[in-house]
Amino acid sequence: MLFESGYIGTLQLPNRIIRSATAERMAEPDGRPRVPLRDVYRELSLGGVGLIITGHMYVHPSGKAHPEMTGIHDDELIPHLAELTATVHQTGGRIAVQINHGGMQCSPETVAETVAPSPMEGSLVSRSPRELTADEIPALVQAYADAARRAVLAEFDAVQIHGAHGYLVSQFLSPLTNRRTDRWGGDFEGRLRFLRAICEAVRDEVGPDYPVFIKLGMVDGVDGGLTPADGVRVAAALADIGLDGIEISGGLGGGKSLNTRAGIGSKGEEAYFRPLAQQARQSTSLPIALVGGFRSLSVMEEVLEAGDADFISMCRPLICEPDLPNRLRQGVQERASCISGNRCWPERPGAGIGCHCPVE
Repeated sequence: MLFESGYIGTLQLPNRIIRSATAERMAEPDGRPRVPLRDVYRELSLGGVGLIITGHMYVHPSGKAHPEMTGIHDDELIPHLAELTATVHQTGGRIAVQINHGGMQCSPETVAETVAPSPMEGSLVSRSPRELTADEIPALVQAYADAARRAVLAEFDAVQIHGAHGYLVSQFLSPLTNRRTDRWGGDFEGRLRFLRAICEAVRDEVGPDYPVFIKLGMVDGVDGGLTPADGVRVAAALADIGLDGIEISGGLGGGKSLNTRAGIGSKGEEAYFRPLAQQARQSTSLPIALVGGFRSLSVMEEVLEAGDADFISMCRPLICEPDLPNRLRQGVQERASCISGNRCWPERPGAGIGCHCPVE
């Protein structure tokens, strides 16, 4: 099944392998992507990936999460982003853009003041964010919509809204980070309102047929945060608010152990978000992409054949081996070479993401 075609909304993919988004750190200070980023996407496309999801791009200057992050916050970036899509399309590939606002997770190197649904102290934040005013929130909603409009003009094949890993959408969904008492918080529907408003505004910009999906953190993994039951309720609402698919991941996490587990050495350690996908499957008919520790062809096929997911998302293995899909399809190997050492980040500014583990 891994090499059968599939759909996310109107977008047909040649196989079920998705390159899950990661921060490539290959952009200029103004958000323009550097030439090496085109090379990364070209290799992934030629390597047989069914859909490339870009690293998260910031929709507003206040949401730039870290240095060297690509931007989609300004119309002047459209021609530069179009160079990325042209590179992928020239090789017959498909590419979606992930749009994001870092919220309270933005680096002091990129924003002077972080913002969030509510003030926060403690281990989840390196500095306390300012609470967004009710008047500021609609402008941020429109920033996501404007980013989606730019994505269409730059000829991306789809848009993915980042609603995971403790970034701004995730912060609004979580009862731990959203303790507002106005219409943007409170009960479940109040916490969902920010995402609902984004989806409605995005649809107004891109139309009913353009593929829009979400990366959703279904559980926070910290006391007082989003529970699996909460995550299932969010998943159940996604079709009604205009989304075409869901990629399942984790939320706040309180560290990297939730979302990027190290040392995956056995099949039993793979697909660690699979129980969440199984729960989501009971609540939504949307196509499900599942990320989280996939390494073995047999595990990927098992998940697809069981119907727990429709697509397999990977990131770290494709940093290590961008041609892994072709190698699996051709029978060259049955398992990714990635050793889950979590040594993917650049070792110096300007270097960009890459595999620094001792992989043969």
